[in-house]
Amino acid sequence: MTTFGTLTLAPAAEHPELLAEPVRAFLAAHPDDRVLVGEIDAELADTAAFCAHYEVDPSQGANCVVVEAKRGETRTLVACMILGSDRIDVNGAVRRMLDARRASFAPLDAVIDATGMQYGGVTPLGLPSDWPILVDEAVAASGPLIVGAGLRGAKLLVTGEYLAALPGATVAAIAQR
Repeated sequence: MTTFGTLTLAPAAEHPELLAEPVRAFLAAHPDDRVLVGEIDAELADTAAFCAHYEVDPSQGANCVVVEAKRGETRTLVACMILGSDRIDVNGAVRRMLDARRASFAPLDAVIDATGMQYGGVTPLGLPSDWPILVDEAVAASGPLIVGAGLRGAKLLVTGEYLAALPGATVAAIAQR
């Protein structure tokens, strides 16, 4: 057992019940003992509430924000990882990186349907394999970080290096500080 703030964590492989199905499948295909999971109160899954209750600084967590980019009839969904203390630059950096005419937050229902994860728990682990993952430079340079587990009732502990090495991940400056 490990603690981070006041959250108690254990190896994710030992607690598959705390992971959404796509996350379980991803970790089964890419086992890594460094990925830890902890059960949380599902009502406290959103960043501000989680950080206050579990005594974790927002900069010690990374949010997975799903953006929909459009160019003509082409629509692309992309996962963007930014520190919990930062804001994403959707209409600037993300839009330019994706060579899109328009970029916006993806519709919630589309994200939930496409990922098989719960709102407030979406994580880059287990996303559809054709989705790009943009990892902000500050996230990639971070040590231990709290991220979603696919369910509102759990969080994962990983490192910025781990997130930057995920299949389909690209490190880029996508946050506004």
